[in-house]
Amino acid sequence: MKKLTALVLAMIMAVSLTACGGGSSEEADGKIKIGILQQLEHPSLDEAREGFIQALADNGYTDGDTIVIDYQNAQSDQSNLSNMADRLVNENSDLILAIATGAAQTVAGKTKDIPVLVTAVTDPVDAGVVNSMENPGTNVSGTSDVSPMKEQLQLITQLKADVKTIGLLYTSSEDNSILQIKQAKEILDTMDIDYVEQTVTNSNDVQQAVQSLVTKCDAIYIPTDNVLASSMALVADITWPAGIPVVAGAESMVTDGGLATLGLSYYNLGYQTGEMAVRVLAGEDISTMPVETQKEYNYIINGDAVAAMNMEIPQQLQQYIK
Repeated sequence: MKKLTALVLAMIMAVSLTACGGGSSEEADGKIKIGILQQLEHPSLDEAREGFIQALADNGYTDGDTIVIDYQNAQSDQSNLSNMADRLVNENSDLILAIATGAAQTVAGKTKDIPVLVTAVTDPVDAGVVNSMENPGTNVSGTSDVSPMKEQLQLITQLKADVKTIGLLYTSSEDNSILQIKQAKEILDTMDIDYVEQTVTNSNDVQQAVQSLVTKCDAIYIPTDNVLASSMALVADITWPAGIPVVAGAESMVTDGGLATLGLSYYNLGYQTGEMAVRVLAGEDISTMPVETQKEYNYIINGDAVAAMNMEIPQQLQQYIK
């Protein structure tokens, strides 16, 4: 009898717990669902995500309160990207943020109905997710991480007046990087500066690639490149002792091992994208929202790199040493 009573009580408790779980699920279902698909984890893309979430919170959309954020990180695996995009679409997200080009292309290929904002995509038109920067014409808009490349390359000549050859280091499989390096070559041709290229396919190639490149150039330029952004500490291990300055496309890449940039703040870019999300959630038509670029760029110079290479920084740039 005691065993039977205990069994009945256990069943009653289980039913009660199930009912409580159902209530929590219903409560979550009543909130706005924001999906985030990030191509891989590294400081620049992490900052973009953090800025996006903060902009939402600053406008009353707080995770766990008024919204539910489903964050997925594919760690640069294409099958992960596809499966995670399917998840966010099938769960009827009210809006999806895609961080980096591969994530943007994958999500855009999965839905034509859910509003999709992208960030950390250099050229959304070339990526095939919008018809034009001014008038996307699709369910996709967002922010481009295009950098002031001409000014960045000119910065190299300010930091090292006698530079003759600049090394261009990038990932051969990243469309954004290929596009940026093409632009860099055109700019360097107008500046009458020689260049040499060195590519990597993944982070395992970085050490050997940088060791080879430092013997062929006077300075290195790295665009906003996902693989290299996650490997800047390794780049520093080789370039600092060799005395080869590295100018990179983003602030975080300088903080993590480059020398300098007039660069992008991915946090600010993500925040700007979050402000666009607020407008979409308020009912604005995403198909007519122009793709935005960062509104302000900032100089940043890595003080540790300056000290390690015993560099003389021009007077007008010294205020930017951090």
